[in-house]
Amino acid sequence: MTSSKPLRLGIMGFGQTGRQIYELASLSSDISVVAIADVGRADILHYLLQSEAKNPSQFRRDGNFLCTDRQRTRLMSIDTPAEMPWDIFEVDMVIDATGIYGSEAAMQSHLSGGAPRVLIRTLPEDNIDRVIIPEINGDTADVRDRMISAASPTTTALCFLLHILSQQFVIECGSMTTVHAYTSDQALQDYAGSDYRRSRSAPKNIIPNGHDAGRWLGHVLPSFAGKVHTSTLNVPVQEGCLLDTTLILDSGSVTAEEVNEAMRQGAKAYPSCVSVVEDPIVSSDVLGSDYSLLFDAKGTLKAGEHFVKTLGWYETRGHAARLLDVARLYANLDQEMEASS
Repeated sequence: MTSSKPLRLGIMGFGQTGRQIYELASLSSDISVVAIADVGRADILHYLLQSEAKNPSQFRRDGNFLCTDRQRTRLMSIDTPAEMPWDIFEVDMVIDATGIYGSEAAMQSHLSGGAPRVLIRTLPEDNIDRVIIPEINGDTADVRDRMISAASPTTTALCFLLHILSQQFVIECGSMTTVHAYTSDQALQDYAGSDYRRSRSAPKNIIPNGHDAGRWLGHVLPSFAGKVHTSTLNVPVQEGCLLDTTLILDSGSVTAEEVNEAMRQGAKAYPSCVSVVEDPIVSSDVLGSDYSLLFDAKGTLKAGEHFVKTLGWYETRGHAARLLDVARLYANLDQEMEASS
């Protein structure tokens, strides 16, 4: 941001991603989290934050406030977006980190409660103004946008992979499977839900699912609209995800090492978002990473003339960092509009 005035941020949902957003924001002088809406008790929310934070002692609780040396954040016991009076906190933007309020109606509830702009951490369910990954399609952002998605951790990792490789190679189509840690909306034991497979126990099973990344990919990378099939395997791992992508290239002469070198150059172009690992890492090695994509150079394979298989790693903390990047992007647009008026 170009101004000394911090962005006043509200957060809906203080689960893992919400806590990561708060922790990362607390390290930045340009963002102040002024309010958090979550149904949990203040003392338990504080306890969970400290249990995961890299420097837990910096986070204190004073009644219904979370405090650091730089900011004081009101904790509100709120269950749905419609209940939250964002206007009394004079927020500039709300990040809905719940992962469950991705509909236009839910986002409108945030706006009706006084949020000038709402950013969701997931792919949307229906209508939205923009799906934004700043380093890829940030130039399409419009100051008039009110309902925004920062995509999802999986979608963002895939977009960086495709964006970087497509600058050097012609990609005809592809297939992506994310080998994904189980999520908080899955059942610990077999429990009847809305979907047959997701009704099975998450810690006991590998559970195939679809993934909406393919549906929304064209909103970030228009040239890939309808060209990449996406799916999920939820596995009995609590954290850390693997992006398994097979691409069909136009040229049959591209080698696995040329793909790796293209990703190494791409990592230099996006140093805060993408990194290349040369070591034989596993999922627990990526925990705590702020990158959206850790490209696994040892996982690149060439099959036949045109097929290239790649592996990449990520976890939710990297997505929390990208959510703050989106917030900063729109704050800068607001400041530019104010300066020109």
